[in-house]
Amino acid sequence: MEIFELTVHELMDKLDKKELTSEEITKSYLSRIEEKEKDVQAFVTVTDKEALEKAKAIDEKIRKEGKRDKLAGIPIGLKDNMCTKGVKTTCSSKMLENFVSPYDGTVVKKVKDEGIISLGKLNMDEFAMGGSTEYSYFHPTHNPWNLNKVPGGSSGGSAAAVAADLVPWALGSDTGGSIRQPSSLCGVVGLKPTYGLVSRYGLVAFASSLDQIGPITKDVEDNAILLNVITGHDPKDSTSMNMDKKDYTKSLVKDVKGLKIGMPKEFLGEGINSEVKNAILETAKKYEKLGATVEECSLDIGNEALAVYYIIACAEASSNLGRFDGIRYGYRAEKFDNLREIYINSRTEGFGAEVKRRIMLGTYVLSSGYYDAYYKKAQKVRTVIRNEYQKLFEKYDIILTPTSPTVAFNIGEKSNNPLEMYLADICTVPVNIAGLPGMSLPVSVDKEGMPIGVQLIAKHFDEETIYRAAYTLEQEVKFRDNYKPEFKK
Repeated sequence: MEIFELTVHELMDKLDKKELTSEEITKSYLSRIEEKEKDVQAFVTVTDKEALEKAKAIDEKIRKEGKRDKLAGIPIGLKDNMCTKGVKTTCSSKMLENFVSPYDGTVVKKVKDEGIISLGKLNMDEFAMGGSTEYSYFHPTHNPWNLNKVPGGSSGGSAAAVAADLVPWALGSDTGGSIRQPSSLCGVVGLKPTYGLVSRYGLVAFASSLDQIGPITKDVEDNAILLNVITGHDPKDSTSMNMDKKDYTKSLVKDVKGLKIGMPKEFLGEGINSEVKNAILETAKKYEKLGATVEECSLDIGNEALAVYYIIACAEASSNLGRFDGIRYGYRAEKFDNLREIYINSRTEGFGAEVKRRIMLGTYVLSSGYYDAYYKKAQKVRTVIRNEYQKLFEKYDIILTPTSPTVAFNIGEKSNNPLEMYLADICTVPVNIAGLPGMSLPVSVDKEGMPIGVQLIAKHFDEETIYRAAYTLEQEVKFRDNYKPEFKK
């Protein structure tokens, strides 16, 4: 097995046994990037020189001190909306094409403090608005399982990089499914943590009440390890929860006996691909065989959740992106005759079509005469959705649904049909609206060999139950042992 094929916990073991050095691991991944990046196009910026220097410095420190920090020398990839000092943070937008961050976001600092080495910034839909990573200003990212397919989005670069073994793990952000959906489409493990568990300081905001940073990894154990790194209270983020740190690796126990799992029938109805539905039903059977109780239940919030999400997300995007005006922040147009034209031309040239669409929708629902009819009503329905989940969690420990209604679709298939693209989020957006934790876990492939993921949802701050359920299922399914990307063209 090649170095780049190993999981993080396997790399840690080899580093501890001195079978590998950090420099050898880093070189292995950089060689893999050189070989496969031209096909996958997962990166916006590769920081190869900086990564090798850091790896050599870590190896030298280990030689001198005779010991190694737990995660020192392990590479990582960072979604390009996380501020990284001295490195371009573009959000895959012309608006920030040349922005070099003067500081590290909290999560980036936590990663660096562990001695984890960044290999670069990963591609995404512009300002995290999209579900296919086709809306990047720089280039679309391709799915490693089939290069003609999308990897999902907006964290498509992160998921594709992990699936293609360009990085051992990565960080993404999730506003309405942007970690879970690409993880499902690329056959990797992605967790959207409970809102407030991970600091958003240094994350370029899309929708502040929905955004959350989370790990994308090859397996469940790596996912728990990375969540341990990035959690913790941050006084720089007013939404960051002040609570005791947990060790999520302690939840990696192969035992679901007594676990109660609810399977909402509404998430298995019209619009859900038959092979995806069968994968959910097979997963339910596996859980029952392993000792869990699985029951069909009702959660009739799908249509309302999608409407609520796009009203709130677009409204917050309109507000957050107001700062990018060509004067305070962002790209400035070269041609203008007055102040008004600076604003108009800079935003017209700097933003892509999808970002403009969402700004316009958000401005509309916040405007005088429409605020009460749309935004205020959406916030009220948001509370109803949250309450519906709380009722289910009085009876169930886990809710089991599809992550995505379909497997990965062809590049270009939905990019000109925004409504169809928005409908693809129907399984994931309710989790963000309610602020709950959710994980996508690969369980099988369809007849064309494309990955299918299932979604596990738990109550607020109960990531431990998700890890327990996911780890048990992963050991049963053995997805990584049976399937791997083929880079079909």
